[in-house]
Amino acid sequence: MARRGYLRGAKAMGQPHFIIFANEKGGTGKSTTAVHTAVALAASGHRVGALDLDQRQRTMTRYFDNRAATIKRLDVGLPQPMFEVLEQQDEAGLAGALDRLSADADVIVVDTPGRDDPVARAAILRADTLVTPMNDSFVDLDLIGQVDPDSFKITKPSFYAELIWNSRTKRARDTGKSVDWVVLRNRLQHIDSHNLRRVGAALDELARRVGFRVIPGLGERVIYRELFPKGLTLLDLAQLGEVGMGHITARQELREMIAGLGVPSRAAITEEAVAAVG
Repeated sequence: MARRGYLRGAKAMGQPHFIIFANEKGGTGKSTTAVHTAVALAASGHRVGALDLDQRQRTMTRYFDNRAATIKRLDVGLPQPMFEVLEQQDEAGLAGALDRLSADADVIVVDTPGRDDPVARAAILRADTLVTPMNDSFVDLDLIGQVDPDSFKITKPSFYAELIWNSRTKRARDTGKSVDWVVLRNRLQHIDSHNLRRVGAALDELARRVGFRVIPGLGERVIYRELFPKGLTLLDLAQLGEVGMGHITARQELREMIAGLGVPSRAAITEEAVAAVG
């Protein structure tokens, strides 16, 4: 499948930084967060490629299609990653798509399906930064750890946490590189509650046992659903018309989330790639 979108700048050197968004549960804001991350990194000067592994829903792809249409309709220059959807749903297809995007990208953002999927597992093995978005509830927490119903303490990591642990171990063994696993608390409520504190405490306990970082993600805001038809993000305030304090606050949340991911600068990625080559 032909690649869509565009990238500015010269061909990237060596291996890009892979950011894999993965969660077997749907409805966690995974695709929205992946799109905003890709656009934010493109706006910061990275050459960004984006790969949508969900051939059926294509949420990331539709978002970028809408964005490309808005760019054309309004004749404006907005940061836009190069993107494609994975049509060949096997490991060979994944490798081919990543190779194509890697030719011109120093960061590649991959959005995986909200289900257990062999291609998604293969993508996780590529991760430099693995992002698991979750809603702030014990329903979503159950994906990575089981909780005692009385004490709300973690009793044991889940199958998914063990899967990620094994993937990280294999990557370290095969490549000598570590994986930064980030659990993203999306749709955080802005009012303190017992549930908020209990989920936070359980996550902190599990983070120490399993080895991930926890950072705040994107809040529960209607604006994210309104942005999709035009493919806009919170970084495109000039195109949104009337902007209120909620938009400004949400944009700040996005910026803090991107900073929390700790993606290396374009220069740092290039230097690492050059050093790896020789």
